[in-house]
Amino acid sequence: MPETRRHLDDTLGALLARRKSNSKLRRLSKTPANCVDFSSNGYLSLSTNPAVQQCLLAQLQARVAAGSEDSNRSSGFHTSILGSGGSRLLDGNSSFAEALETKIAEFHRAEAALLFTSAYDANTGLFSCVPQLGDVIVYDELIHASVHEGMRTSRASKKIAFAHDSVSENRQRRSAGVGEIHLGRQSKNESLGDVLKQLSGVEGNEDIINGKANVFICVEGLYSMDGDVVQLKKVVDAVDQYLPAGNGYIIVDEAHSVGIFGDNGRGLVCELGLEDRVWARVLGFGKAIGCAGGVVLCSSITRSYLINYARSLIYTTSMAFTSLASIDVVYDYLISGQSKPLRQQLEGLIGYTHHQLRALCIRQQPSQLTLRVEESPGRSPVIPVFTTNPRSLAEHCQRAGFMVRPIVAPTVAAGSERIRICLHSGNTTVQVDGLCRAIEAWVQNQMAAETSEKKSKGREVIGAHDVLRQEKPRL
Repeated sequence: MPETRRHLDDTLGALLARRKSNSKLRRLSKTPANCVDFSSNGYLSLSTNPAVQQCLLAQLQARVAAGSEDSNRSSGFHTSILGSGGSRLLDGNSSFAEALETKIAEFHRAEAALLFTSAYDANTGLFSCVPQLGDVIVYDELIHASVHEGMRTSRASKKIAFAHDSVSENRQRRSAGVGEIHLGRQSKNESLGDVLKQLSGVEGNEDIINGKANVFICVEGLYSMDGDVVQLKKVVDAVDQYLPAGNGYIIVDEAHSVGIFGDNGRGLVCELGLEDRVWARVLGFGKAIGCAGGVVLCSSITRSYLINYARSLIYTTSMAFTSLASIDVVYDYLISGQSKPLRQQLEGLIGYTHHQLRALCIRQQPSQLTLRVEESPGRSPVIPVFTTNPRSLAEHCQRAGFMVRPIVAPTVAAGSERIRICLHSGNTTVQVDGLCRAIEAWVQNQMAAETSEKKSKGREVIGAHDVLRQEKPRL
């Protein structure tokens, strides 16, 4: 290797070594085949659903058969299922892709839809090109990294974070006093209401007050690390209150809420009937939908604007027919209502799992540093189990045959480390019981070790006192 390249490798290696010394080094890992899945985001287990798989295979076979007929007629046309051939603006568009966008938009009660190769690309494309000079982006402090990437290249004049799960003024949280523990630190950011009040108040931005500049408010429907659901109605009310000129535009990232909330899995916005009050939605197909890709739900004008200005759409190869077909068959499955039993099964598992976790906490009474689970059950298939030793707990569960993963800084704030339990409709109560037994055994081991350590320190202190007494000179 040339010396110059070796120098760069040395630099990169030093950075990796520093990250490793801080226990923050990331590695690729493979899930053992015999492990019960409590880690992946496929909440409805659709990617392994036999009915969905059969429909996909049938559609692919029909596509291949149609291509063979065209080829036999010497039309010069050859059907592709493996690659799209280019970007959407060149050779990668198709009537199938446009029909799929129409189907998705109608299902989610949106005016239009635009497909992206991933929800990450959808967020980066949307946030990088829509906000103009003078506009402001206000975002939840726990918003996804893809939104941060989009904001980084955005022309917006300001990007302002607000405290997570804090909508009204004076930072009144949904669970007062719990939020600080939940985040591992007290947020330095103000509430959404406080931020909007300052922007539109007497001493605020004149262009915003007059409606000449726009404010984009970005939240997630379901936060993937904490498992909490946004108070979306309160967000909408706050925007209406503080931005009466109508220049507040709400963007909801529904990557984790689509498929599990709302009628037939339409998502949180549809469940709350807020389709007309949310400016844009970003959906991801890699979670409950069980596929890959993303889509922006928006107005027809916004769709056209993104086609012209979203670099993550313009300069990338569009999705192949195999990806489009997988999304298409899953949406047919949702539209038909066949996914309803899966959501009901998932809902039951969420309540059952939370109850079992709380029960083991009551039995063992671990310190909050050893293990903590939120007292109130949520609606989310994501259940964080907080601990200062997430790697140890995750490894213990994996050895017992249950795949959970540690979530540590910088993915979450320092002090809020946890393992994350992701439930799926394909899981069973028997599997949940096994996972909880593994967690409880780990807690018992941790508590025994803590007790032993305290006794050992106590003996050391007593021994030190004895030495001091022996060495005390006689008068």
